[in-house]
Parts: sequence; C-alpha cells; structure tokens
Amino acid sequence: MYKKNVLKLKRAILSFKKELNTDPYHFAYMGDKYECPVCNTKLAYFTPIGNDFFEAFDKFEYNYPLAHSETFNFLHYHCPKCYSGDRERMYALYFKKKFSNIDKSKKLDFVDFAPSSGLEKYYLRKLDFLNYRTADLFMEGVDDKIDLTDMKEYKDNMFDIFLCSHVLEHVSDDRKAMKELYRILKPGGWGIAMVPINYVMEEVFEDPNITTPADRWKYFGQDDHVRFYSKKGFIKRLQEAGFKVNQYGIDYFGADVFEKCGIHKRSVLYIVEKL
Repeated sequence: MYKKNVLKLKRAILSFKKELNTDPYHFAYMGDKYECPVCNTKLAYFTPIGNDFFEAFDKFEYNYPLAHSETFNFLHYHCPKCYSGDRERMYALYFKKKFSNIDKSKKLDFVDFAPSSGLEKYYLRKLDFLNYRTADLFMEGVDDKIDLTDMKEYKDNMFDIFLCSHVLEHVSDDRKAMKELYRILKPGGWGIAMVPINYVMEEVFEDPNITTPADRWKYFGQDDHVRFYSKKGFIKRLQEAGFKVNQYGIDYFGADVFEKCGIHKRSVLYIVEKL
C-alpha cells in the first residue's frame, strides 16, 4: 500500500511539473471555486475583460448601460488557462449536453465561423466524431475563406451543425447571411447563432450613416460593428430566414452551473434548427 501511494504521489508531481512547463502561470490561478468547461481546468478565478474595453466605452460615451447586455459577464470574462470567454464556456456546456446523447460512430459535418481559438483548440478539434472546419473572410489560419453573405464554396444542405458567434453584427447584410446559414444547413441540422443583444431595446438599431469608429463605439459597442440587436429583432430575422429558434438560459443549465462556470445569470443561448 505504501509503495502504491508513493507511486501515485510521484505521478501527481510529474503531472504538475508537466503542467507548469506548458503553462508557468498555472499555480497562480489554480483553485476549486470555478471550472472552465472548455479546457476542464479548475480555477480560483476568471479574469475580467481588458481595461481598453472600458476605456473605449468611456472615451466614446457608449450609449447603453452594461447591465442591459444579455450575455456578457465582463467581470468574469476570460478563462486564464485557455482564454475562452463566458459565451464560449456556455457553448461548451451545451455541446457536452447535446453530444452525450448522439451516435458517435456517425461523423457530423461542423463549420465554425470566426472560430474562438480556445474553444477550437481545447474542445472542438478533439472531438473525433466531427468533421470540423473553420471559416472566415479575414482571419488567418482558417480552413476556408468565406463571405458569410455569399458562401458559394458550400453546397446546399452541407453541414449538420454550425457555430456563428458574434459575426452577424459585423456583416452589412445580415439577413442575406442568415439565409445563407439556413441554405448550407442540412434538414434536421442545428446551429448556434449569437450576437451582442441589448435586451431592453425593442428593435434592431442600425444606421448606414454611422461609419466612424467613435460613433460605432458609441452606438454599436465596437468600432467594427454595424448594428445593435434587440432580442425581439434578432429572433425575428432568424425566423424570417427559415429557422426555428430555441432559447436556453439559466433554467436549462442551472444556476449552480452558471455560477461555477462564470456565466452571467442573464445569459441566453440561441439554438436554431432547420426543420
């Protein structure tokens, strides 16, 4: 028994040394208060969003209270290990629930638009039942250079699943992009569609005359955004494209899970289906 315990201790020490070699900051954030579902790391804390974000909001007089943001935990934003944001952690939670009940002997075609590096590296590319592809018009290192409003490289009914997270607010014609997302999805397929949402607003706010970085920060919350979505407006546009829209929030995931994973109680996941 003594030898077995010594062997276990040695293995634990070797594992810890290996972790320190790959991530020398591990000791600083290790703990058990939180857990990142993307990289499965137990944590003492999540880090807040960078000060440059708040400085820009102050400098350009951002037009809305942050408390009106639906899915945005700016105080517990990044995982210090994989740097995944709060929304990516919510996606990982949903994927784990969804994928636990599927036949993993069948490959699923999955496309990830403007991929998050942490979610891609630490989770999605490790799933051997996915034919996983990444796509974007401007990002380097993606599998496909794709214009979301004209995805001629992709056939009709090509993918089982897509992830389109915080892309549509950058696109000049988001209705056309939504129709393209619907076109490339197989019947019975589903996707995650997410944008910044102000849940107090009644309608989507967009104005083609708002073009300067300062004004876009003020009215849209970022210098490369071209609109700000209301909850009702976002759902309406997705439905007009043909999607069935499902919403999953704290009642679905559980308050304790949201707290453990650093996800704000106002967070909502939008799952779209092609029936």
